[in-house]
Amino acid sequence: APLAAAVRALTGEDNLAFFDAIAPIVYKDSIDFSVAWLQSRYDKGSEGGDSADYINCPLDRDQYTALVQGLLDADKTEFHEWEATTPYFEACLPVEVMAERGPETLAYGPLKPVGLTDPRTGRQAHAVVQLRQDNALGTLYNMVGFQTKMTHGAQTRLFRTIPGLEGARFARLGGLHRNTFLNSPRLLDPALRLKVCPRLRFAGQITGVEGYVESTAVGLLAGRFAAAEVSGQESKTPPDTTALGALLGHITGGADAKTFQPMNVNFGLFPHLGRKLRKRDRRSAMAARALTDLDGWLQDTKEAAE
Repeated sequence: APLAAAVRALTGEDNLAFFDAIAPIVYKDSIDFSVAWLQSRYDKGSEGGDSADYINCPLDRDQYTALVQGLLDADKTEFHEWEATTPYFEACLPVEVMAERGPETLAYGPLKPVGLTDPRTGRQAHAVVQLRQDNALGTLYNMVGFQTKMTHGAQTRLFRTIPGLEGARFARLGGLHRNTFLNSPRLLDPALRLKVCPRLRFAGQITGVEGYVESTAVGLLAGRFAAAEVSGQESKTPPDTTALGALLGHITGGADAKTFQPMNVNFGLFPHLGRKLRKRDRRSAMAARALTDLDGWLQDTKEAAE
């Protein structure tokens, strides 16, 4: 498109578009726990969690080999001609693309069995399919590393051959979508202006944020910054202790430009509190701090405009 070509010419970036793949989500109550079990690798749970954050489905060598072959043989979503040269996020490759890189690639990648013991055998399986909790209620689990461009029919057939998932019901099947975004940490300043051409300001999803709320938030910030500039006022960025500031700081410098990928707002972007608290208390304290600091920022910008 002419706009994308103009941005590429200005920035010197080779590509602004990538494919982003999503993994299937399974209803927990459809998983067979006479085969599957709960355990985190090396029994190390996530921060604030426990030692059983994942559901594990074991594969012996023959089952693993059959799964890999099934991934290679499955029907895939066809690309449009203009999409053929669009790259993938390297950190979010479709599972079948990983399988194409070698028969044991998955066994040393997302299906690696190390640190996991099958309670039925007391041993480590040849490979393990892990599922991670996807909602607060704990009713949905996503298949780790199984982002895919296979057709929905192929996914259902193949994934139900995995031990423990024979009766799986899918809340969502995997898919692929095209995402266009700037390498903002390299290209944009804290006021969302293009460093090489400050008269241009970017907003929304193209800045490298993921989600409707996040895209709207960055659009709101871009509008405020533009209005302040036109009025001859300083563009005051929101504190990094707020959701707006944390996300803005991430996309305009906090993230590593070499590996930058679209990001949702999350508590991992916020500065530490400086004291240790339990997970729930920590997040509550971060939220309270954010609201207080946001009020202060809004008041400061209001006074500056008067």
